[in-house]
Order: sequence, then structure tokens, then C-alpha cells
Amino acid sequence: MGIRERVSQLYSGIAIPLIGFGTAAKAVNIDQMKQAIDTALQVRYRHLHTASIYGTEPALGEALNHVFLTGIINRDELFVTSKLFAGDHDDLVSALKTTLKNLQLEYLYLCLIHWPINLRKGASHPNPKEEDFLSLPLDIESIWRGMEQCVELGLTKSIGVSNLSYKKLSELLSYANISLAVNQEEMHPLWQQKKLRDYCSNVNIHVSAWYPLGGFGTFYCSNSVMENPVIEEIAKKHGKT
Repeated sequence: MGIRERVSQLYSGIAIPLIGFGTAAKAVNIDQMKQAIDTALQVRYRHLHTASIYGTEPALGEALNHVFLTGIINRDELFVTSKLFAGDHDDLVSALKTTLKNLQLEYLYLCLIHWPINLRKGASHPNPKEEDFLSLPLDIESIWRGMEQCVELGLTKSIGVSNLSYKKLSELLSYANISLAVNQEEMHPLWQQKKLRDYCSNVNIHVSAWYPLGGFGTFYCSNSVMENPVIEEIAKKHGKT
């Protein structure tokens, strides 16, 4: 049985598939990415997620080009999300154009601010160095104006944020001309974020979870969720691995 095609309607009017396939992983080559995407599409994933910091956009772009050319799926059937690097906050339009070039796409369905931090232009990634961090206050309003411009230029259908606190979300909503459609946060059985979820529900912001099963296979997370004794017992009870 494939992934159920359940969707949620975003503030922007776009329908987002509730279950997405992430591409944050240790170094993968083009053939590995093609195989992964082919398999994901076969089991009915229709939401693919990446970020410039992951380093997987070019390989994913080749995989997407392959599935479109072979007719496995049409572009308008596939919801693609990416997140922009904190070192690119001063020119998000150019950053998104680079992402689209890497992905071999004309637009995204969703583009997110990855982290609400100040990094210098050209900062090291995925692991910024100490000297990459700027001491200046984060100008979220200016950053959001750049995101709004991305929508106005047709580079993305929807915009949102990732890893923003309740306080920063409230601040952003007070001056946004184009409201954020999605708030993506770390969320899983061991970190449920109920207060933040309740707030987002009240202001019509869709909440997306990153690493709902933990982050095994990445360089900055662990397998603590999947190895949790309670979760293992629940899985065993239902005959799941």
C-alpha cells in the first residue's frame, strides 16, 4: 500500500501533501538520488523536501528532471519545498534562483527561511564557523520582504519559516504583507511543541515537522526517537519495523 494522499489547504490556497519525503542525508550521488526518488514516487509520495544547506539540491534536480522526462509524474503533481541558507538573507531572490537552477525547476510550491540567525555572506555550511556569526540584531522584517518578493516574482507559490519561536512568529505576523503559510519545526514524540502548535492553529499557519522519526543518517541528529523503548513497543504491537 502506498502513502495516502492526504493534504491540507495552506493560507496561500495551495494544497500541501501531509507526508513528505526528506532529502537531508549524508553525501549521495545522482544515481542514489534517482533510485530514492523513483521509489518514493512509486509508493505515492507527492511532497519532496530539501534545503540549500543539505547539499542535495543538484542531485535532486537530476532526479526530478529524470522523472519529468520519462513521464513518471507531471510537474504540477509534485509539491517541492526548499529552505534558504541564513548566509543568504541579504539577497533571497538570488538565493532562490540558485536553488531553482539546482533543482531544474521554474518555481517551488513552498520556500522557507531555514534558520532565524545572522550569518555573513559566504558563511561555511552546513556547519558555520564561529566567525561566520554576526552580532547584529536579526532584521526579520527585511528578510520577510525578500521572501515576499520571491512570491511576487513567481519563484515560489508559498512562503514560510523554520525554527521560529512563538515571539518571532507574532512579530512577523504584525508586518507581513504576504502571510506565512507554513512554520516548520523539529517535532516528534519526544518533542511535541504543543504550545507552538496551538498558536499556529489559531492564526491559520500550517505546522510541518522536521525529523518526525528522528534524524538517523544525518550529521547532526540521532536515532533516539526510533530507539525509544515506548515507540519500539508500539511498533512491535502493530507489527511494524
